[in-house]
Amino acid sequence: MRMAVMGIMILCLMLLLFIVVRKRIGFGWLTVFGTHLVLAALGLYLVNFSGLMTEVYIPLNPTTIGTVMVLGLPGVALLYSLKISLIG
Repeated sequence: MRMAVMGIMILCLMLLLFIVVRKRIGFGWLTVFGTHLVLAALGLYLVNFSGLMTEVYIPLNPTTIGTVMVLGLPGVALLYSLKISLIG
């Protein structure tokens, strides 16, 4: 099972690299992606440890960081409201 998953991941990586090279997209998008990733993690870190929302802690994991990367500041509000409504 582990080998099958590894094979699929390698195949997907090769196909993504093929698309980047074939379409001449370049690797400039990596800079934008990295910047968004760092800013999302920093934003969640600041929200957690600023003391503004003391009753809720939003963990730093790939799912929460990805949500904030895609949605921005409304993503933090979404995670906050989900935490309040689901956990209580």
